[in-house]
Amino acid sequence: MARTPASKSTTGSTTKSTSRTAKSAAPKAAARAAAGKAKPEAQASPGAGTDTAPTIRPLAEQIAEEASQNTLALNPLVGVRTEDLFDAARTVVGALAAQPQILAEQWMGFLGELGKIVTGRSEVAPDPKDKRFADPSWTGNPLHRSLMQSYLAWSNTITAAVAKTDLPDKEAARARLVTSIFVDAMAPSNTLIGNPQALKQVIDSKGKSLVEGMKNYITDLARNGGLPSQVDMSKFKVGENLANTPGTVVFKNEVLELILYTPTTETVVARPLLIVPPQINKYYAVDLAPNKSMIRFLLANGIQPFCISWRNPTVRERDWGLDTYIQALDEAVDAAREITGQDKINIMGSCSGGITTSTYAGWLAGRKQDKLNAIILAVCVLDTEAGTDTDFAALVTPESVLAAKQLSAARGILDGNDLAKMFAWMRPNDLVWNYWVNNYLMGNQPPAFDILFWNADTTRLPARLHGDFLDLIFTNPFVNPGKMSISGTPIDMRKVKADTYVIGGTTDHITPWKAVYQTARIYGPDTTYVLSNSGHLQSLLNPPGNPKAWFVAGPAKSADADAWTATGTKHEGSWWTHWVDWLKARGNGETAAPKQPGSKKHRAIGPAPGTYVFEP
Repeated sequence: MARTPASKSTTGSTTKSTSRTAKSAAPKAAARAAAGKAKPEAQASPGAGTDTAPTIRPLAEQIAEEASQNTLALNPLVGVRTEDLFDAARTVVGALAAQPQILAEQWMGFLGELGKIVTGRSEVAPDPKDKRFADPSWTGNPLHRSLMQSYLAWSNTITAAVAKTDLPDKEAARARLVTSIFVDAMAPSNTLIGNPQALKQVIDSKGKSLVEGMKNYITDLARNGGLPSQVDMSKFKVGENLANTPGTVVFKNEVLELILYTPTTETVVARPLLIVPPQINKYYAVDLAPNKSMIRFLLANGIQPFCISWRNPTVRERDWGLDTYIQALDEAVDAAREITGQDKINIMGSCSGGITTSTYAGWLAGRKQDKLNAIILAVCVLDTEAGTDTDFAALVTPESVLAAKQLSAARGILDGNDLAKMFAWMRPNDLVWNYWVNNYLMGNQPPAFDILFWNADTTRLPARLHGDFLDLIFTNPFVNPGKMSISGTPIDMRKVKADTYVIGGTTDHITPWKAVYQTARIYGPDTTYVLSNSGHLQSLLNPPGNPKAWFVAGPAKSADADAWTATGTKHEGSWWTHWVDWLKARGNGETAAPKQPGSKKHRAIGPAPGTYVFEP
């Protein structure tokens, strides 16, 4: 396919558009109680329970669940430079040196607490949700209890001292970030002698755990850049026990394959749904194990799902930009329209796939082409100035963005493996130290968990696409009309007219729910916003059956996200059931399920999951 000129970007003001939405309940006291005046991000994620001591489960099971809440997505595109972390560390030291009274006050408090620990009078205890110290041996053994309490007292002292320094907001955020990384690294649970579970494992295994741990460490040094592996890759195979829903590739170009899945019902909703996944991961997050496959759920409810499978680019494709992907997506949309005989389709994008989908919708609107009936965006932040409540954002500066662009331009690509390693340090307890303990100190193999396998099956980004995504940070083109053009067409989201459904997660730290709420506002006040009580990927993969699942839904009429929670309606269960009803209402009726995949123009090319998903 033809490659178009590079897209351009600059900065500007707010936008709005009109859209229609499903009926939502009016505000009432019961809804307020359900949605909660308490901030949603404080709610427990599915399976997390309440603020009580966590249930003791096998370590591999714990880390699999925790890590699945912290999958790659697309946030850390900028990267973390060593000099940024050293600068932040110097800021901390300089701030404490300039305000010695803070350090002296905190140090005296620490010494007082240390005296209580030594005499057994200390009441310092870990957060009930801190699984590092959940094992009873931390409290049952006086030595390890004292070690744990000393560490907690010290970490509280350091954290409080940094918090009390007089620093500008951005510098304070950097200081908190580098302090938390340092404090987490120093936990006694990360050492063999300081971890009672690891010591017990050595004794019980007669030293075998030490040997296995060393083998795991050497293997990771050679194959994983020195970071502990997060998943046992040998337990899964794409097309066999993952991405195995029957389907057919019905269209292909050099950028993507288009998969149409085989109907499982006698009749189907006439208007299909096209799923646009992120470019940095492979598509099959929506088709993992059968019990959590979104594709199978849609098929069971009579929806005709198509799914994009992006090609894994190499240095040869370094010049593929956002415009290249938009042109390729447009060809796939036309194929889905022709195959189903529908003038307009419904489309869904998640994370960076939502950025691509929104860019495409704006591009179509600018060209006055009406191909999209409804737009669904999951865990997607469009307004780059929306508050994210994360200290990691403090590392995003013009200098760090320029350095990231220069690095990928020099290499021709941004490697997903490098991105995953950097991202691990955004959540070190969940994505580094959990595995350090499990793999090396305990001598266990990493867990076999389908979500983690998918997360490790990363792809690359072409240098120009990476640069285009980074440009969005400062130009904010979805809020500022005309600041980005695709193939000469300015993007103005005010021109997009489509029913819209946006999903966020209460405990999503990658695309925080309040920032995702602003995505809904960009599409207009009639957009249906759904807030699921889960993290990033779990907000997307939310099959029915979880007794702890709930969501709040309502039109995005309030300018403020917190105010919206008082007007939304709480529902028990998965948002998938709410969403499929919303889709059916925009499905243009029902028709007999097609007997054969494709059409005369778009014949079957090969079985799902296609060939691009296997490209290394």
